[in-house]
Amino acid sequence: MKKNTILKLFPLFIVLSLILIQCKKDESVSSSDSGNNPITDILGSDDKKEEEKKDEETEKPKVPDVVIPRKDFGYFPWVYKNQDSVSQKNKKEFTGKALYTILALNRLDRSNIGAADTLVVPAKIEENFLIYSPFPGHITTLENVKKFVFFSYPIQAFGVYEYGNLVKWGPTSMGKKATKTKTGLMFANWKKEVAISTVSDEWKLRWNVNVANFDGIGWHQYAMPGYPASHSCLRMLEEDAKWMYTWVDTWVLNKGGQTTRAKGTPIIVHGDYPWGKRRPWKKLLDSPEANNISEDEMNKIIEPQLAEILKEQENRELVIQQVEQEKKAKADSLLASKTEASTNIN
Repeated sequence: MKKNTILKLFPLFIVLSLILIQCKKDESVSSSDSGNNPITDILGSDDKKEEEKKDEETEKPKVPDVVIPRKDFGYFPWVYKNQDSVSQKNKKEFTGKALYTILALNRLDRSNIGAADTLVVPAKIEENFLIYSPFPGHITTLENVKKFVFFSYPIQAFGVYEYGNLVKWGPTSMGKKATKTKTGLMFANWKKEVAISTVSDEWKLRWNVNVANFDGIGWHQYAMPGYPASHSCLRMLEEDAKWMYTWVDTWVLNKGGQTTRAKGTPIIVHGDYPWGKRRPWKKLLDSPEANNISEDEMNKIIEPQLAEILKEQENRELVIQQVEQEKKAKADSLLASKTEASTNIN
């Protein structure tokens, strides 16, 4: 009789057990809901970090692309050496920032204005020099590149980019035909506020940033005569050279300074000058966009070098982290030594 009763009650015990187990499970889920996401709770710590990283990337606002407006103004010639009423009027009207803009567009500095024949003058003088840029405001290929500089040999101009956006451009005077500037991908090495040229010790190169160490090539301030005139360096106006000197990232060397641990800002020098032909910026008199380089053109030039640029950028970030850790370890060690010495004295 007892045996039959137990057998009859056995299914009931099983049902009650299942109900109790389910209640426990519900309580577990309920308690996790009150604090954390149950989905992320079952992830490992690395997976959680990855989820958090994705969330941060999603929330991070995208920097708007720089757009250079279509040039809706023309250019007119100013025969600077003429002494007629028009030239005299221009000399009175174009001073300060306006004159600086005109000279920059003609690849000249103030000390060389007397050598100018005909200046190209924009019909509209804008405060923002980017308006006159021959470079695209945004380059898709560079969206993951922190800093990048592009030098165009044909139009004697440079463009500075941060994450694909143009932040600065300016004129340059690169190597003359007999001593051409090296082309291709290079990286910023060292910098010096005043360097002495390897060609002549009388040439003082202000705000010098070396990009080819063994060739002695760098960008710096020097005379801008309105055409390629250097001994392979990349000359700039002083205002631009000083800005670039502050902005650029230089190399990180290993202990002893004999080998490179991390490279500096990447730069590309591209193309060749139209030797013996009309100066490219004079073509602005025919079309305000005559010197423009399209984004497609820039992408085609940069893409073959992109893998190396990103590889060196990633290595630099790693090295900078290591250097900071090394500095901290050294500081901690020094503090510990001082503390120990103080304890021994006491």
